[in-house]
Amino acid sequence: MIILNNVTKFYRVRSFRHYVLKNVTHQFNSGVSIGILGKNGAGKSTLLRMLGGIEYPNFGAIQIIGSVSWPVGLTAGLLSNLSARENIKFVCRIYGRTGLETKKIIDYVNEFADIGEHFDVPLSSYSSGMRARINFGLSMAFDFDYYLVDEVTGVGDPSFKQKAKDEFNKKRKNAAMIMVSHDVKTLRDTCDIGLYLHDGKIDVYEDLEEAIKIYQQEC
Repeated sequence: MIILNNVTKFYRVRSFRHYVLKNVTHQFNSGVSIGILGKNGAGKSTLLRMLGGIEYPNFGAIQIIGSVSWPVGLTAGLLSNLSARENIKFVCRIYGRTGLETKKIIDYVNEFADIGEHFDVPLSSYSSGMRARINFGLSMAFDFDYYLVDEVTGVGDPSFKQKAKDEFNKKRKNAAMIMVSHDVKTLRDTCDIGLYLHDGKIDVYEDLEEAIKIYQQEC
């Protein structure tokens, strides 16, 4: 379950405030996958980062009952001076994984990301797509109640996109997705309801198709 209680988030832009959310209160039931839509700059990725605990509201509180992934597709949490292997070991230590569990996770991400010898060189040399592959594979290697997803299914060649889709389908059996995407087909394949973010407000639609219709009309 996700509870937003009078949540306000804004950025100062010169002499005024740009609001992502303004006094928003809403409760999302457990096990429901949410598609987040909105114009560019509406704050969709900011909302994901707040749900993942990377950013915080200026006012109000967000309560999540259950475990939440870091935002899949946003690679800010990866350390550029470390290799993919070293980053994975670091994350595994944070989550208390044993040596054997860590090895299995490293092997899984290495195979899934399929970036060859780059797996053992610093991320500073990676393209954005390579970073996203590592981030996605690492996220899928852990079990969460909610997966936060930011446009990751648009990364890579058709083979990787299909692999990502297959992994999402596996995870959806026991977890919910909270997804930002401009690809309405991906949202239809993944999400149950729609959230349209605009002007510091959220409009929640139990019918995903209605949310997509509003989004397409506005954009």
